[in-house]
Amino acid sequence: MFRLSVLASLCLATLAFQGPVLAQDNAPISVNMNMARVLRISAPAATVIVGNPGIADVTIQDPMTLILTGKSYGQTNLIVLDAGGEPIADTLIEVMQMQAGVMTVYQGQSRTTLTCAPVCQPTVAVGDDNTFTTQTLASSQLVQSIGN
Repeated sequence: MFRLSVLASLCLATLAFQGPVLAQDNAPISVNMNMARVLRISAPAATVIVGNPGIADVTIQDPMTLILTGKSYGQTNLIVLDAGGEPIADTLIEVMQMQAGVMTVYQGQSRTTLTCAPVCQPTVAVGDDNTFTTQTLASSQLVQSIGN
């Protein structure tokens, strides 16, 4: 009787452990570029692996809470491992461009991106003109250095 009870418990634990815990129905987890999102997981995480860290970044806030940040447009995967190296989740991440408040300006083949909320200010986006991106980043770094 005891043996059957232990076996049943192990089977139930295995069934509860299988499959991604972050996404339902294998749907990708979406996040906007340059935005963060809180992900709650059902088991303590020890390690997170992002297939392409140029697209998204994930950090462990606490063992049951992950922070997902969209860095560039596209798709990648996220694998979450427990302290024993066993997979907790393996799911798809999709980073999208915010639609509201973003304006893309084309001048010939040159492209720039502005965030308008309510005043339009330059922002850096993948695919923008190199000169525009360089000037925008330099301006941002100048403002940050003044604040420090």
